[in-house]
Amino acid sequence: MSKVLKPEEVRERFGNLFCKKFITIVDEENGIARIIDECIAKGPVEWDAVNRKRAGGVITDVRVEGTTLIMDAIIGEREVKFGPASKDLGGQGLKALKVEGDKVRTTWVGLAGASIGVGACLPQASGTIETEYPDDIKIGGAHRIEVTITTPKMIRMIFAVDDTDTKEKGASWAMMLKMANSSPIGHFLEHKIIQLNPSVPDKTTNCVSVGVSFAVEEKNADRLTDYVINYVKENTYSKNTTLAVFRGLKISDELVRYGLEAKKRILTVDDAREVAAKNGVRLIEITGKRGSIGAVAGIGCFDLGIIASSLPEDFERKHD
Repeated sequence: MSKVLKPEEVRERFGNLFCKKFITIVDEENGIARIIDECIAKGPVEWDAVNRKRAGGVITDVRVEGTTLIMDAIIGEREVKFGPASKDLGGQGLKALKVEGDKVRTTWVGLAGASIGVGACLPQASGTIETEYPDDIKIGGAHRIEVTITTPKMIRMIFAVDDTDTKEKGASWAMMLKMANSSPIGHFLEHKIIQLNPSVPDKTTNCVSVGVSFAVEEKNADRLTDYVINYVKENTYSKNTTLAVFRGLKISDELVRYGLEAKKRILTVDDAREVAAKNGVRLIEITGKRGSIGAVAGIGCFDLGIIASSLPEDFERKHD
């Protein structure tokens, strides 16, 4: 027997707890997913990160950014392993992640105090639809619980733009941040400033492109794209603005290489178009085509962390 509770019912039963946001993003073509778990404090996030990584299951990587826990996972099911110390330490892990139509079902196991995190915190977070519990719900203390949380299926979309300003006015990074922050569609995830080759003759000043990412339900992906296109069109100052659009969690090695090359070489629009066509990047000429070079580089560098904002000598020096 099982019992299904809505977030408000979980809140009523266990009190108002600490998870603010819970998002599941999937890339079914590559069999992978990303889970975003935002808390009100950093301590629980760090503890959860260590314990979920230790337990294994379907989680393949874990990282902490402020009070947010970001987990990469496979789509499927694997047993969690808490180790010999679980009796004394407790623990929690992700046993399964399955896509069912337009929803994702994640199955979590928690022991002792950690059972509160997966049994009461996550199930009442913004983004949760409902949670399936065993009929006899016991969390905390020395109890073990296994719950399955249902959330909307999200996909990741990256929008990267180049050549929106002139030497007199505009700044691509500010325009794209305003756009992402004000979007009525999807969940704004990340904003990246991608440093490009400062020797390019047609640059304005800093020679950067800018990318932003969203988690969005697949049915709303085209609406989000239209919103971004219209916003950029209405706010660009350049006659050479191009927008690059990418869906998914896995950016190809060829795209990454192109992005890194754009930091040290002078590339062409044809180079950008060729790489985009081979790697699932849609190019949209907003006012012109010259921005294609930096826009594609913005996609290629999007997941490189601080390297995206660096010149080659910055990260090469770091690894000397």
